[in-house]
Amino acid sequence: MSKVLLCFSVYAIYITTMSNESITTIHEFDFNLICEFFLNTERQGPGSPEATLKALSFIDNLTDKSLIADIGCGTGGQTMVLAQQAPGQITGFDIFPSFIDRFNSNAKELNLQDRVKGIVRSMDDLPFQNEGLDLIWCEGAIYNIGFERGLNEWRKFLKPGGYIAVTESSWFTKKRPAEIEHYCMPHFPEMNTISNKIAQIEKAGYMPVATFILPETCWTDHYFTPMIKAQEMFLDKYAGNRMAEEFVELQRYDAEIYHKYKEFYGYVFYIAKKVEQ
Repeated sequence: MSKVLLCFSVYAIYITTMSNESITTIHEFDFNLICEFFLNTERQGPGSPEATLKALSFIDNLTDKSLIADIGCGTGGQTMVLAQQAPGQITGFDIFPSFIDRFNSNAKELNLQDRVKGIVRSMDDLPFQNEGLDLIWCEGAIYNIGFERGLNEWRKFLKPGGYIAVTESSWFTKKRPAEIEHYCMPHFPEMNTISNKIAQIEKAGYMPVATFILPETCWTDHYFTPMIKAQEMFLDKYAGNRMAEEFVELQRYDAEIYHKYKEFYGYVFYIAKKVEQ
């Protein structure tokens, strides 16, 4: 699988807002530059400690011996919150070495290094034995492999009764303005209503446990607003670099689109339990 597709949600901004001609050059984009930008942000996508802990509250039976995987972990903003409240060993996976370096540094700063470790690895090549995990966590990243594919392929790694908790872009209404649909669908072809997502979860062999929409603050206070300072620093460092300037322009456009159409779409937390089929 292409490494370009196994990344965090910001690349969706780039792909979906550029013309067809520009999309053909996406593989030439300087991803090292973008990784550098996100090293200055706590999160690589919408979310919050409160949302992470709310999702965790629906998961039981975790012990000190539990094995947890955070897939598409980024620098570990949500992972460290999870680790401070949940027992067990947590392994974070991301394909970008700089993210994993920061992930492991964050774990050490919080004195979590004995049970929290980041590994450079693709989400379609996970090093687990079948039925070895108690919990799979994935905030804002499952779309890279595909929602249904991720549910189906990762299921074998969960113990009977194990949990999966993911956030996924979803429609809040059956009908929406053409502009937002055209903006989202090229990169999120599996984007669907919450009820249809729940049906996909059941079909994949899980029992839905809880579902909730991430509050607006997960986008504003914890994602868009913190990026303003990071954007300013980035533009100062790379003044005159058109690629850096375009990247920041696209981030700002993404924020505008969200504020305009937030009643029609957003991230939804889906928590489910593996059941026998």
